[in-house]
Amino acid sequence: MSSGPLPRRIAAAPRALERDQQVAGLAALGLLLSMFLPWYEKNVFDPRARDFVNDSVSAFGTVSFVEAAVFLVSAGVLVLLFARAERREFELPGGDGTVIMAAGLWAAALIFWRVFDKPDVAGSGGTVGIAWGFFVAFIAAGALASAGWRLRQHERASRSRPPQDPPAGRSPPDEDPTLAVQREEHPAPDRLF
Repeated sequence: MSSGPLPRRIAAAPRALERDQQVAGLAALGLLLSMFLPWYEKNVFDPRARDFVNDSVSAFGTVSFVEAAVFLVSAGVLVLLFARAERREFELPGGDGTVIMAAGLWAAALIFWRVFDKPDVAGSGGTVGIAWGFFVAFIAAGALASAGWRLRQHERASRSRPPQDPPAGRSPPDEDPTLAVQREEHPAPDRLF
């Protein structure tokens, strides 16, 4: 666990992570930052001007369960990766990759749902459409799920690898050292077939 000022620890965290964790962190940060972009465009007819008035609304401009859940997903993944960068040990069901993949899939599903269930931000006589920031958020959620999947594959591969043989001349940690000496004095015969 590192010590020092929090801004310095946050700045040093990406260098302490593996590549897939770094990609997951970038995707989570992209998802979080996309919430400041215009997600919705509202059009309202102004009777005085006899014209439609357009306005862009970010995800924070209309907070509901969907926007709050997307925020918590991205912030939660960033906190998880910061804890891993500081070498904090704790177990997650399925491992970090599974949790990050599920978080990305959940965020993507919520964002996709928002296409059909737009918030009521237009007022009476108005319409709500999807703006470009919405698509950036959807891509970031997909990238988060993909990074989680790759991280999960690496975790599974590292768990299925057999333990490494100890260097020559050293016995495995749980083996009696006298057995290693006996093996060196009486090597096994070479096989002919």
